[in-house]
Amino acid sequence: MNDSYFNPSGGFTLLFALALVANLLLKFWLASRQIRHVARHRGAVPQAFSQSIALDAHQKAADYTIAKTQLGFFELAWGAATVLGWTLLGGLSALNQGLQQWIAPGLIQQVSLLVAFMVINGLIDLPFSLYGTFVLEERFGFNKTTRMQWAKDVFQSTLLGLLIGAPLAALVVWMMGASGPAWWIWTWGIWVAFNALAMWVYPTLIAPLFNTFEPLKDEQLKSRVSELMQRCGFQAQGFYVMDGSKRSAHANAYFTGFGSSKRVVFYDTLLARLSPSEIDAVLAHEIGHFKHRHILKRLASAFLMSLLGFAVLGWLSAQAWFYTGLGVAPNMLIANDALALVLFLIALPLFTGFLGPLFAQISRQHEFEADHYAIEKTNAYDLSSALLKLYQDNASTLTPDPMYVKFYYSHPPASERLARMQMAAAT
Repeated sequence: MNDSYFNPSGGFTLLFALALVANLLLKFWLASRQIRHVARHRGAVPQAFSQSIALDAHQKAADYTIAKTQLGFFELAWGAATVLGWTLLGGLSALNQGLQQWIAPGLIQQVSLLVAFMVINGLIDLPFSLYGTFVLEERFGFNKTTRMQWAKDVFQSTLLGLLIGAPLAALVVWMMGASGPAWWIWTWGIWVAFNALAMWVYPTLIAPLFNTFEPLKDEQLKSRVSELMQRCGFQAQGFYVMDGSKRSAHANAYFTGFGSSKRVVFYDTLLARLSPSEIDAVLAHEIGHFKHRHILKRLASAFLMSLLGFAVLGWLSAQAWFYTGLGVAPNMLIANDALALVLFLIALPLFTGFLGPLFAQISRQHEFEADHYAIEKTNAYDLSSALLKLYQDNASTLTPDPMYVKFYYSHPPASERLARMQMAAAT
């Protein structure tokens, strides 16, 4: 084809629009399948759970799942409209032009563009957060936070994001303009170092800003957990109880931190619900992730994917059609690395969504492996009993749509997971 008849900007605009529509239709279709499948099985508890799950608990989980998925419909439509507004309708270009009228082009203006974009996006999402917390979660008895606490959390997270994100954004933008054609390699290295540092400092410096962490006081439970970890050859900095009930009735336990800063964290709601042997089983599952190096594998995968992403961004940022194809006015095409970064972050999910089922499948396999490790170190009955309580307490549906599971579920459905445990217990 003669290049004089091909407009790369228009071609990219069309490709972007098709990707946006395809993503929206696919997600609407999957959500519709999930709602229909869960509603169809709402009337009866699956046979495998008929002796352990009451019908009213099963129906609550179905109603909660349907309500969350229905809210997701509005979020999907609003998200697509927001993406369209930022790009093809010229929202980002207008924001950039408006900032340039107040701030001379340069590093400060570019960082201001990044900060303004993030703040506006956060404000756009606030209504869904409010509704999800004080209407949906309240309706099903999960919300424990107050409006004052919610507002405090929003303010703290925004302020923390600005204090950490703005200097990091300034460094990235500066590197993009000062490091030559290979800037993306050096910037990727900074990104990796920042994430490693964040994992190390999060448990001791950041998490305590939002929750209270107290040393585990139950000496009997502490002794059991210590013995389990010694048996598994796993070390942690300490055992802590988090006031999760301050915000939600959902229960959980997790390991956090990196290297010598690793610590075991129990939600207070979890300790109130599970027996000591069940807590052992849940922790053994988490240790299984470390023993199978799932955390390191996921980090390595994330870092490799980010390297590829920075390489693509390095190429796209030098193409005029990338900007004009996403709604930037031609007269605004001056050196602006922040503009390239924001456009890339907006467009990337539309072209990488097909990887979602692959990563979800890998994650589900990791959960099976961690379950198997926990069964070897503790007891299959304790683990299955604990998971049933968590499924019930968190109102997780026992009958999700299989196709929806393949795309979205990072954990196996209860039926698959507990069936494997029952086989292990029998043998």
